[in-house]
Amino acid sequence: MAAEVLSTAGLRVEVFDAMPSMGRKFLLAGRGGLNLTHAEASERFVSRYGGRQREVARWLEEFGPQQLREWAGELGIETFVGSSGRVFPREMKAAPLLRAWLHRLRAAGVTFHARHRWLGWDADRALRFATPAGEMKVGAGGTVGTVLALGGGSWARLGSDGAWLPLLAARGVSVRPLRPANCGFNVDWSEHLRRRFAGVPVKTIVAEFVAPDGSRVKREGEFLITTHGVEGSLIYALSAPLRDCIEATGSATLLLDLAPGRDLRRLTNDLAHPRGRDSLSNHLRRRAGIDGVKAALLHEFAEAADLATPAQLAALIKSLPLRLVSPRPLDEAISSAGGVDFAALDENLMLRELPGIFCAGEMLDWEAPTGGYLLTACLASGRAAGRGVLDWLATANTER
Repeated sequence: MAAEVLSTAGLRVEVFDAMPSMGRKFLLAGRGGLNLTHAEASERFVSRYGGRQREVARWLEEFGPQQLREWAGELGIETFVGSSGRVFPREMKAAPLLRAWLHRLRAAGVTFHARHRWLGWDADRALRFATPAGEMKVGAGGTVGTVLALGGGSWARLGSDGAWLPLLAARGVSVRPLRPANCGFNVDWSEHLRRRFAGVPVKTIVAEFVAPDGSRVKREGEFLITTHGVEGSLIYALSAPLRDCIEATGSATLLLDLAPGRDLRRLTNDLAHPRGRDSLSNHLRRRAGIDGVKAALLHEFAEAADLATPAQLAALIKSLPLRLVSPRPLDEAISSAGGVDFAALDENLMLRELPGIFCAGEMLDWEAPTGGYLLTACLASGRAAGRGVLDWLATANTER
């Protein structure tokens, strides 16, 4: 995106990528359909960026969801709004968009260099790269604007390994540790549940999290039982406050409503019906619609007294406490939080300690849920950084 802004302005642009080909994480994002953005109202959209919505809103004012769809259309990629409000390419693939984009950039004169891993700077502030032919340097002397878009710390095999943090920190740039975002969590499952239900989805539930400060977050959806714990869309949507709570207190408890279609009174009355010769499993299935993995979760955390008393059993079904002990490793996360502190950047995303060096994308300290918000903000930040380079070069050339 930065290259597009700069090449459109007539500048010579070179893009260096550590991987053998361009846009590998972009292609991974399209494996499930390439959720480009979201069609919800602007105010709601911006709110998804939490504590960084003020900063991200500046990028979105210039390149928001509608502009992104128009941009894709210019590349010949028709988009549509799904039933959940998410926006996808009509073909549900990332590769056609990436091919068209790279073709347009090359036609505009942008040069791409694959297998060039950035190593930092030399004493003259030239960029150092490790290449198949050995180390090379770029940008010594003259006025050169640089955009760093080095990613966060998830999916390191695609290039975003966080190796840049110490390079910037050594230059006096304030950086925050990378942390998993949109991630799964570890749970101390019994061997029985782990063996029988790993890989099984838990559907049609409501999850609520009450933070230590008393604030509440509630979401409806589904998640997946894993060997280590839980993951999936519902868990990802709540991952930021859950992660923060674990960091602050050592654990986090998610309250699961396993029967969201029935209120507590009705459920209690249903379970109070005499069981007769029915087993508890059959009684739960017939009277509460609880069976399979939901029944297993209930048995995993219930005491004998809970199972024997209709009122207590109903209360547990409506608010089953699931204790999360830690996030899954950063490299497994969909995205990451942390990175370059916004205090280290000016309004054009230039590093205050390193004039002429701009940052964009996931390497900045912001996060958002899945749903198109991550990709939209990454693309918008690239355009913002590109415009920042243009402004900086104009000022630098004027001063010269």
